[in-house]
Amino acid sequence: MRRLLFESVFRQPLTEQAPTPGDAAVAELATALGSAARRRLGRSLSIREIDAGSCNGCELEIHALNNAYYDVERFGLRFVASPRHADVLMVTGPVTKNMREALERTYQATPDPKWVVAIGDCARDGGCFAGSYAVVGGVSEVVPVDLHIPGCPPTPTAMLQGLLALLERADTAAVTS
Repeated sequence: MRRLLFESVFRQPLTEQAPTPGDAAVAELATALGSAARRRLGRSLSIREIDAGSCNGCELEIHALNNAYYDVERFGLRFVASPRHADVLMVTGPVTKNMREALERTYQATPDPKWVVAIGDCARDGGCFAGSYAVVGGVSEVVPVDLHIPGCPPTPTAMLQGLLALLERADTAAVTS
């Protein structure tokens, strides 16, 4: 035990490499997303994250959006605690039988216009949990999904790109109608 303690004192800490995209690329992407939100909604984009029964891998990547590297709040994207204040519902994981009603109620409580984004492979079709007695299926089995961001888990950059594509698509749909 003493040997392990001394080794840990003198050994360099193990850290992961910084994300590959440059600071400028992430900042440009987040700025474009914030501008699209203000153009479409006239204000910041409010996001409510819902874990419908996942392994928490996608949640870790969603939480990374608020860390010091991505810091999406500075671009006008914010996570809210209530679905009544949300524009986007980000749903992760397969929908379990215990979370089905909660997801439906959250969807109903979210004011229009609202978008549902299914995050990760499990949210699409149940992923590795598909076929379990406790799983209803993907998010689209319970509520209508506007966008699916694939990955296990998807990167924060992929989520920002997906949200930007969603707002641009909604913006062009509003112009044509």
